[in-house]
Amino acid sequence: MAQIRVVPIFEDDSDDYEQLFNAEALSPGNDMIVDSEDLLHDAEAEKDDGDIAIINPEDEPVFMADDFEGMKDLVLPLLPEQPPVLEDKVHTWAIENWRDHPRRDHGPTFEAGGHPWRVLFFPNGNNVDYVSLYLEHAYPEGTPPDDFACCVQFGLVVWNPEAPGIYQYHTAHHRFTKEEGDWGFTRFVELRKLYTVPWDDSGRYLLGDNYTANITSYVRICKDETGVLWHNFNNYDSKKETGYVGLKNQGATCYLNSLIQSLYFTNAFRKAIYQIPTQDEETLQNSAYTLQRLFYQLQTSNTAVGTNELTKSFGWETRHIFEQQDVQELSRKLMERMEEKMKGTEAENVLPKLFCGKVRTYISCINVEYESRRVEDFWDIQLNVSGNKNLEESFKDYVQVEVMNGENQYFAGEQFALQDANKGVIFETFPEVLHLQLKRFQYDIDRDAMMKINDRYEFPETFDAAPYLSDDADKSEPWIYQLHGVLVHSGDLNAGHYYAFIKPNKEGWFYKYDDDKVTKATMREVLEDNFGGEFLLPNGSMAMRGKTKPIIRQMSAYMLVYIRQSRLDEVLLPVTRKDTPPHLQKKLDEEAALREMRKKEREEQHLYLGCKVITEDTYRAHGGTDLTSFDRANSEDEPAAPRFYRLLRKSTIGELTAKVGEDTNVDPKRIRLWAMVNRQNKTIRPDAPIPEMNTTVEDAYQRLGGSKSAELRLWAEVAEEVNIDGNAIWPATPSQTNGNAPKTDLIVLFLKWFDVESQSLSGAGHIYISREKKVEDLVPVILKKMGWTEKTQLRLFEEIKPNMIEPMKAKQSLKAAELQDGDIVCFQKADAKSSESDRESISSKSSSDKTSLSKSNLGLDRIDNAQQFYDFLVHRREVRFHPHPTRNANPESYQPFELILSNKHSYDQIAAKVGEHLKVDPTHLRFWTVNAANGNPKASVKRGQSQSLSTILNPPYSTFANNNQRPDALYFEVLDISLTELDTKKALRVIWLSDGMSKEEPFDILVPKNGTVEDLIAALIKKAQLDDEEKAGPIRVYETHSSKIHKNLTRESQVMGITEYVHVIAERIPEEDLESGSELIQAFHFQSEPSKSHGIPFRFKIIPGEVFSDTKKRLEKRTGMKGKNFEKIKFAIVKRSSYSKPTYLTDDSILDEMLTAEDDMLGLDHVDRSRVVRNGVDLFLK
Repeated sequence: MAQIRVVPIFEDDSDDYEQLFNAEALSPGNDMIVDSEDLLHDAEAEKDDGDIAIINPEDEPVFMADDFEGMKDLVLPLLPEQPPVLEDKVHTWAIENWRDHPRRDHGPTFEAGGHPWRVLFFPNGNNVDYVSLYLEHAYPEGTPPDDFACCVQFGLVVWNPEAPGIYQYHTAHHRFTKEEGDWGFTRFVELRKLYTVPWDDSGRYLLGDNYTANITSYVRICKDETGVLWHNFNNYDSKKETGYVGLKNQGATCYLNSLIQSLYFTNAFRKAIYQIPTQDEETLQNSAYTLQRLFYQLQTSNTAVGTNELTKSFGWETRHIFEQQDVQELSRKLMERMEEKMKGTEAENVLPKLFCGKVRTYISCINVEYESRRVEDFWDIQLNVSGNKNLEESFKDYVQVEVMNGENQYFAGEQFALQDANKGVIFETFPEVLHLQLKRFQYDIDRDAMMKINDRYEFPETFDAAPYLSDDADKSEPWIYQLHGVLVHSGDLNAGHYYAFIKPNKEGWFYKYDDDKVTKATMREVLEDNFGGEFLLPNGSMAMRGKTKPIIRQMSAYMLVYIRQSRLDEVLLPVTRKDTPPHLQKKLDEEAALREMRKKEREEQHLYLGCKVITEDTYRAHGGTDLTSFDRANSEDEPAAPRFYRLLRKSTIGELTAKVGEDTNVDPKRIRLWAMVNRQNKTIRPDAPIPEMNTTVEDAYQRLGGSKSAELRLWAEVAEEVNIDGNAIWPATPSQTNGNAPKTDLIVLFLKWFDVESQSLSGAGHIYISREKKVEDLVPVILKKMGWTEKTQLRLFEEIKPNMIEPMKAKQSLKAAELQDGDIVCFQKADAKSSESDRESISSKSSSDKTSLSKSNLGLDRIDNAQQFYDFLVHRREVRFHPHPTRNANPESYQPFELILSNKHSYDQIAAKVGEHLKVDPTHLRFWTVNAANGNPKASVKRGQSQSLSTILNPPYSTFANNNQRPDALYFEVLDISLTELDTKKALRVIWLSDGMSKEEPFDILVPKNGTVEDLIAALIKKAQLDDEEKAGPIRVYETHSSKIHKNLTRESQVMGITEYVHVIAERIPEEDLESGSELIQAFHFQSEPSKSHGIPFRFKIIPGEVFSDTKKRLEKRTGMKGKNFEKIKFAIVKRSSYSKPTYLTDDSILDEMLTAEDDMLGLDHVDRSRVVRNGVDLFLK
């Protein structure tokens, strides 16, 4: 009889090897395996994939199902994680009659790994046309211990006991927990294959003749070394499991997170950061302070920490959060900034001692005693990955010696002339902490693009750096380095993810720091998994995609951190709370306590209700429309804001009244509270008093206030009269009348006084009056309340709503005027005479709490009519003006100030107000909008007849250009000429070069729009106060773009042709360039790659036949760069026409002979000291 074995295979072989073995691929989403939280589910939810078992090669030996040892090797293949095996268990359940079993059944219990197990069995399928089998723990009543977790690799085999060659199996692995107590296969085998369709040509079925079958369980208990083997990370607590916390990813800041974690666990660095004095500069603009805060939070927090404060202190905007920066560049700039902050402190020399080594570049003659050498500091080493198999080969490649002979002999000065020589680099010292940058990203000349190198590249846990040191290096101690950190990039050039493996202590485990998640890691995860190259199967063979294409790992190490073994105790010294600055601890502990308090408030928020109460004092201080502004928070600076009380919802109105009385020094018996309601005209007025003092504030809120506002809004009325018991005597109100009480027509009205003399509006209390009375009857009541003489004449207005103020008719009854409880009557003295024109704004902010106009400008701004004053209030706008930081001649001579203006003001009216404040000609003022994101000037405001303050600060249309400007601030620029004349000029920023180009001075100049470069030069000489050209020499002007010369401008060039996208450079023409027949070459600065250009380019004279050692002397004079800065420059020929590697020059090169095309350029390769990154923003502004 033929021996037949059925193994489900993958239909799609395009998945990566890693995905084939990924535990997440064996989740309930795959139909062969399901979590039994919901074992009985709809068949419609099932898919027909059947793709969860491991492929076996065609030449694999065929086993019989009763050969348990052979089958174990088949159904329990090696796993990529290669976890240690604690125990293997094989158990067979003999089924006598398959058809007699219920829909859901359990097999016998057996023990493995100290836990009970059994098979969960659906003989007719779990709502599918397949047999369903699962492995589950067999703890009584399904209640394992709370900490139950067991990592199991298992296989289930159904086989015919009469023909052991006929069987079906599936295999999986899973982390069994209390929450996930079973795992298995919903679609194990089709039902029809049990006893309906013959299994093979022999005519037998999967079941025996009497529906017998055996189900064999192969259970392998695996050791969970890291505590996270096959973990789903639901409710995972990094701090609890590892003692460490991660960093939150802001968007694309995983590269920053991995670097910060690496530096944090370099304990000596962390301690040095704590030693930077920041107690006098506790601002979030100080990068040293924010880094201290971040380190302290990593040290003390129980949850993942955010990096928002740190990136903001770098000067990054939102867009930079989603741009991946170069990690090496970021690391270097961070070191530079911290080194500057440490100057003059006890940690001044810590960073060089930790991270800085010395490397010697030399050219040594073979036959004579002559050597040229240069020693430089290095903070990291860039090692080639391409062409090297491991770290040792890369170091050998780095220090390999190049023999200069034949045509490439070295010129050893006049004494020795041309000589054979050895050229190379050798290390003089290595730092205590060695940062190795693996060059995984390189330019591919064939593809004309940057590519990631995924070649396999091995690095050891320890290595000896002594072979790469010079012979005269100090070798009294071993130079053996131990691996401390591996920074990993997963993905390709365009998209990827960064994480780090770090060993925090001298002994112990490595941990994986993947943003906010920290897990323990095995050495295989640290080393083998990050070598890159092809995926290797557990048996050592290569994983293939198809038959010929190997599967390449996407994750590989790009930065290694090694610590010298003899310095481990010094570098990884303990850092405790005692090492953290006391002011930092105090500040962060206070913030933590405040966060905890606010958290508690949020949690208890449902128990409390906010109450805002208008009192007599707040109403009298209120100078706006309505009775108050409920949006304002009560404080000493805001006396007009309603008083706020946070009370338990079960508190009574009586308790609230007592609090109000205590705050206002009024007997609570004299106070009653009115509920405020929202009227249809968008005003908020008192509606009716709350009669019962035992009413809870919650009931009052629901019954009277409703849910239209988040808080209960009230007015506190104070009785003018009391009885002999001290209880208030209240005037009757319509809402209080009942069958026994007399009917009343009294209404309560609120009074406001518009004081023409002080140009202010204020509350004047309230009165009760009959609705049958006439408007003129209000006058004596008001005069008595204000203490004015009876002869005083008043003008009365009703404040219906903020933009509707109507004069009241003297003979009209209040009932006819439709006045009701809570209405507002505004009055003013009638003897104030109107000015020729009522204006609508004030020229400076009043120091009074009342809204008022500046007394110093009464003649200009006086308003004699309350209606017009209300109109001013509606369009009132407070604007803060700042001097433009770069365009004013003396910006420090101007201070920011605030003006209260009208939205109706035109550009000229705004200029008049600002000019009056600054005491400058308003025609010479130009305004700039303010960027809301960073507070910098955004765009100049165009002067036009249709422009008003409202359209300037709130453009009527929203575009990308104006949707992020501040609506309450402007910058001002004081011009030398009027705006009208400015319209005929073109504004240009010209960079003037002096001191051999080492000094750059920007000048903003104005040139007639129809002018030429000749006019530009004349304006520059005047602005910069330069000597004229006859005396000091001619000036030339050129445009630059991307730090390369874009265009040489002639004297006749029109200035209108100069666009805003280029920089304009001006300089004196060097004397040697003035010589007839001079040939000039374009020169520019770059760092490592010509595409990373920086600085200001220039033109340089070529002298035929000149040895480059002499050319360098002229370049030193031309650039103004001296000493070590100039010595570090490497010179190269760079071709403009195509992207190719630069050809570097030696001292004996001849420049004109190296040039092969007219557009060849001279490149100066050196570090960009301007600290400007690719996106044009300084990484560290503070």
